[in-house]
Amino acid sequence: MGSEFAGRAPGRSQAGPHPLGGSADVAVGRGADRIAVIGAGLMGHGIAQVFALAGHAVRVHDVAADALASLRERVARNLRELGQDAAAAARVQPCADLAEAVRDADVVFEAGPENLAWKQELFARLEALAPAHATLASNTSVIPITDIMATVSSGARALGTHWWNPPYLVPLVEVIKTPRTDAAVAQAMFELLARVGKTPAMVEKDVPGFIGNRLQHALWREAIALVAAGVCDARTVDTVVKASFGRRLPVLGPLENADLVGTDLTLAIHRTVLPAIDATPGPSPYLEQLVAQGRLGMKSGEGFRTWTADEQAALRARVQAHLKAMNAADAAA
Repeated sequence: MGSEFAGRAPGRSQAGPHPLGGSADVAVGRGADRIAVIGAGLMGHGIAQVFALAGHAVRVHDVAADALASLRERVARNLRELGQDAAAAARVQPCADLAEAVRDADVVFEAGPENLAWKQELFARLEALAPAHATLASNTSVIPITDIMATVSSGARALGTHWWNPPYLVPLVEVIKTPRTDAAVAQAMFELLARVGKTPAMVEKDVPGFIGNRLQHALWREAIALVAAGVCDARTVDTVVKASFGRRLPVLGPLENADLVGTDLTLAIHRTVLPAIDATPGPSPYLEQLVAQGRLGMKSGEGFRTWTADEQAALRARVQAHLKAMNAADAAA
């Protein structure tokens, strides 16, 4: 994708101040916001789907012609499978030209590869191509938003929005402020996401991994350490999580749980167990070894465990069915 984002447009589209106000004069939260999504892949098409279903016009840019050609059908298929209005896919407009995709956008979501240099180059172009009032948002999983937006001079309108996969099934979107982000911009994004049915969470300090991935990978680090130390095998780790505290997590967060059992008991437990928990400052040598051996997980048929094609398909189907059932239960509540 390098050639597509090699240049910088000579000028910037202009727009007047938005009624939202704030030092950034940005346009988020009007209810009829024009949305642009950069990237038509796994995350990008799902983000577009969420906004299209909520009634927004969405333009999606990608340099891959096949991704654009299949974009509307992928969105429509998802909607049909969820029993939602597949006609909403017509609100999604594929755009081969980046400038055309963002020329009148109120909000631009980047959903490209996890590559800092690529994202910095893209946002330098987006700042020049998108209207001056447009909010610029990166959907990175772990890269600090401050680093991504280092090339953006109008940093008050730039922030992070970390969507979870698949975006149309997992409710959470983390809204990440940088030291330069206008508070009104972040709040307006929070409200926009809530209006389209997401569960936004405000991240007040920009740290690698934000909130969700820091928690998730703290658990993964200890899970890998247990297997590497021979305490148990990978299947047992997964069984323990799914059959114990994993059952409570949809309704009981970790700090709710700590308050439930008592902070005094939590302190006593931590005095015993925390000194023994893995604190390796970098990736596990065991994980490094798996990758070096070509044991890359399902993509190679073996990672921490071996996976047949049927086992992979069955697991993916169970995850999809579980997420759909949870969303249906939330809607019925």
